[in-house]
Amino acid sequence: MKVAVVGATGMVGRMMLKVLEERQFPVDRLFPAASERSEGREVIFRGKPVRIVSVMEAVEAVPDVALFSAGASVSKEWAPVFAENGTVVIDNSSAWRMEKEIPLVVPEINAATITAGTRIIANPNCSTIQMLMAIAPLHREYGIKRLVVSTYQAVTGTGVKAVTQLDNERRGISGEMAYPYPIDLNCLPQCDIFLDNGYTKEEMKLVNETRKILGNEDIRITATAVRVPVKGGHSEAVNIEFEREFDLERVRSILAGTPGVILCDNPSERKYPMPIIAHDRDEVFVGRLRRDFSQEKTLNMWVVADNIRKGAATNAVQIAEYMISSGLLR
Repeated sequence: MKVAVVGATGMVGRMMLKVLEERQFPVDRLFPAASERSEGREVIFRGKPVRIVSVMEAVEAVPDVALFSAGASVSKEWAPVFAENGTVVIDNSSAWRMEKEIPLVVPEINAATITAGTRIIANPNCSTIQMLMAIAPLHREYGIKRLVVSTYQAVTGTGVKAVTQLDNERRGISGEMAYPYPIDLNCLPQCDIFLDNGYTKEEMKLVNETRKILGNEDIRITATAVRVPVKGGHSEAVNIEFEREFDLERVRSILAGTPGVILCDNPSERKYPMPIIAHDRDEVFVGRLRRDFSQEKTLNMWVVADNIRKGAATNAVQIAEYMISSGLLR
């Protein structure tokens, strides 16, 4: 099997290579692709150096699958080129997520939307993935009527430049800034750009992607996304109003039995999800489960996951694994 990773030198691209190796994905030939300035350099895969190629060279190799994490503009330009050659593209950017004919996939939830003819598959936004992992099994049981979400997002979601800014500030070093304000000892109530409706693109991704993945345009959703000085993962406070009454112990049982979810919920022993626990893990951690006493049929929860792994790289590799196991990728 031939596998291309487009954007192989970026934070998510490097994690894709790591996850492919960790999960022993059947890679016979690897084609790491990146921009011209990286072409000819090497990445290490399974202990051996592999030359970085141009995107065109990766296309010409006709890989079976191409994992993309090089930004929306690159995906818009090159994903169709790979797809026309017969390559299955799994794209981590926002380029294709809301295209009606493109599956937007969290494998544990809606892998069945992928068909034999699918050539481009969209990876959801990191914040969407971890929230859906926690709420989708509850939606199947009780039906979700409304969601109120507040996110606390790590600087790794912005990229290497933001991590460098945080590190520089902690060391008292002046340098290039990814954000308009300091991020150390601060919180920025802005993730991505502001839209005409007053929300940011990140906040509207949570709204639109959630509805598409759950297949329900009637769910009412509002979100506030905040950038915090953390590296290990994103956190979310989620308030869920259900259509039907729920039993809290049944909710715990459902979440404890959901593959890919770890229930971490024992406040009396100060056990609850934190980014420091989720860092470099593929599971989504859920805790602080409690009834919202201000409104009937409403639950509060706290959800944490590593945004670079399950929120991006691991989810993409899991999609490819599903396609192999279901005979859609040979």
